[in-house]
Amino acid sequence: MTLWMSDLPFETDAGFGSRARIGLVVLATDYTIEREYQAVVNLLDGVAFYAARIPMDPVVTPQSLTAMGVEIPRTAGLILPDDQVDVIAYGCSSATALLGEDKVGELVQGVKPGTVVTTPITAAKAALGALGVQRLGVLTPYTADVNHGIKAAFEAAGFEIPVFGSFDEPRDKVVASISEASISQQARALTGAAEIDGLFISCTSLRGLGVSPALENELGIPVTASNHAMIWHSLRLAGIDDRLDGLGQLYTLAI
Repeated sequence: MTLWMSDLPFETDAGFGSRARIGLVVLATDYTIEREYQAVVNLLDGVAFYAARIPMDPVVTPQSLTAMGVEIPRTAGLILPDDQVDVIAYGCSSATALLGEDKVGELVQGVKPGTVVTTPITAAKAALGALGVQRLGVLTPYTADVNHGIKAAFEAAGFEIPVFGSFDEPRDKVVASISEASISQQARALTGAAEIDGLFISCTSLRGLGVSPALENELGIPVTASNHAMIWHSLRLAGIDDRLDGLGQLYTLAI
């Protein structure tokens, strides 16, 4: 015999994300971004992020990147569909450069009206501006047909790019496996090749969060990366102004 007890009374509280809820659109092929977001969010009480994965071809080309445009509204709509989030971050640097930041924002806000939207490009521009960078070195994993879009996006925002380096690797699976030592080695090569006052490591699959603060200390110039910048921007847009030590000077700054 089972005693069924229904309509039991309960109380509610703010649950997870009592200070801020951040939505994250993640490429189906991305191995890195959620780990790096979680590493920072774990340092903050009352902040949570919620991810949904968007279809993406394993080989990165301009065609596969722009094809994601039709999937952005559906994927963003999967993030807490019965509730609002403070910020939605679209996790692809190269697709943002090709689709355009305004277009990405329009597609997300079509299903999440009133939500603030950021992207790695949007975040990097805000971060580099806050850090006072003008002459920018850029390191990416992309092939040349994708790199042109990244370069154009930063130049349109007023940055000079004296040096641009790439691993020339189109497969996200391989990009996510590029060692932090290799990223650091090539970052040093870029800073030695031209006079720059800041460095951006592009691609949410590259493991840039861990290397950026150490490189910044070593090279003596501001260093940020796609996830490093977008996590910071997501937090600041959501009203989280906590200073976080050990993540580079960016995480001591407001927008």
